[in-house]
Amino acid sequence: MENNILEKKNFSEKLKDFFNQNKIKVYSFLTLLILSTILVIYINFYNEKQNSLISEKYIKAGLHLSKGNNEKSKKILEEIIYSKNKFYSVLALNTILEKNLELDKIKIINYFETLEQINISKERKDLIIFKKAMYLIKQNNIKAGTNLLNKLIIENSKFKTLADEIINN
Repeated sequence: MENNILEKKNFSEKLKDFFNQNKIKVYSFLTLLILSTILVIYINFYNEKQNSLISEKYIKAGLHLSKGNNEKSKKILEEIIYSKNKFYSVLALNTILEKNLELDKIKIINYFETLEQINISKERKDLIIFKKAMYLIKQNNIKAGTNLLNKLIIENSKFKTLADEIINN
C-alpha cells in the first residue's frame, strides 16, 4: 500500500516536472489545438453559408426562368457555375443546356471546363465528361466527342458501356 502511494507521488511529481520543463510546448500545443478547432468550425460555418447562398441563387434562377426572364436566369446560373459549388454548379449547367439558355458553343465548353476543375468524385467528373461529349456530338463536333468517350472507355469509367454503345452506333 505504501508502494502505491509512493508510486502515485512519483507519478504526480514526474508529471509536474514534465510540465515545468515543457511549459512552452504544452501551452503552444493547447493554443494550437484551440485555434485549429476554431478554424475548422469557422470554415464549416462559412461553407454552409456559401452553400445556402448558392442554393438561394439557384432557386431565384428557377423563378426567373418560370417567369420567362431567361437572360436574368442565365446570368444567375452562370454565376453559380463559376462559384464551383460541387452540387449546384452541375445543376446550373444542366439547366442551361436543357433550356437552351446559352447558344455560344465556346461559352458552354468553358462551363464544362470550369466544372471539370472542381474537386469532386471520379464518377461525377466522368459524368461531366460524358455530358460534354454528348454536347459536342450534338453540336457536330463528333471527333472531339468521340475522343472524350474513348477516354471514358480507356479509364474503365462507369459510363464505359454507354460510351462504347454510342461510339459503335
